[in-house]
Amino acid sequence: MPPSQGAGEPAEPWQWSESVWRTHVERVRAGRSLAPERWPGGAKAAVALSFDADHESIPLRDRQTGPGRLSQGEYGARVAVPKIMRLLERRSIPATFFVPAVMALLRPDEARGYVEAGHEVGIHGWIHERNTVLSPDTERELAHRSADTLERICGKRPVGIRTPSWEFGEHTLEISAELGLRYDSSLMADDEPYEIVADGRPTGMVEIPVEWIRDDAPYFPRHPGTAAGPGVTPRDVGRLWRDEFDGAYAQGGLFQLTLHPHVIGHRSRLVVLEELLDYVHDRGDVWYATHADIADHVARDAGLTWKPPR
Repeated sequence: MPPSQGAGEPAEPWQWSESVWRTHVERVRAGRSLAPERWPGGAKAAVALSFDADHESIPLRDRQTGPGRLSQGEYGARVAVPKIMRLLERRSIPATFFVPAVMALLRPDEARGYVEAGHEVGIHGWIHERNTVLSPDTERELAHRSADTLERICGKRPVGIRTPSWEFGEHTLEISAELGLRYDSSLMADDEPYEIVADGRPTGMVEIPVEWIRDDAPYFPRHPGTAAGPGVTPRDVGRLWRDEFDGAYAQGGLFQLTLHPHVIGHRSRLVVLEELLDYVHDRGDVWYATHADIADHVARDAGLTWKPPR
């Protein structure tokens, strides 16, 4: 596996030989599409909602330990999560919650509550660390520690990962394979699920791709200096997400959405999610599924095999 800059490798990309830049490009790629012939029950499209329950983990990671920054994350757990859980329960929608292990330790009842309510809990780092700046040994130790912690608290071994901030390092794939994970949800090479290929070799691991378009965080300000673009309102974002869903529905594909309780959970934003779910419901003929359910279905449809978690 090549490092970001190998020994003797020129520092500037325009100085790289073809073999060097090809090696980087081919390290982790999209393989065959895993878009299934049909969804369960003959549904026209699949809908996979996910919530990254970051809470206080990002300011803690950045050593921003002042009460002001931490209170923004606390809102996610204290106010937003209960509202989101009630919304999902009313509509009988299963979702996937990607949880930093430190947040599960801080609020074990919340993490267990996701599973008890029929939702999935996936790996989302230890303290929302940036994988691309970690040594391989550190990334590996934190990933294994995170999986063990979530299993101990939630009573189920995670089967999927979303890397914090979607940062996918040189060693992330092999570490996920060591953990026996069925799927990743951090990459962006397709609209539909696909098999991850490493150095030209199929891995059997499912990618459930994400995209910043289908993420709430880029649109809404979270603290000074990260204001949304001019003229962006929650309902503007709602219209964009409806267009994304319409495209998936027309193609018989997957509509995947990434949300954060401390972002989407505010009153003027949560109403947009409710309106989106009303819109999806009115279209009808959709399969609501966790990310693990999606991975299981497309893997079976394609005949993929993987090493199950221990």
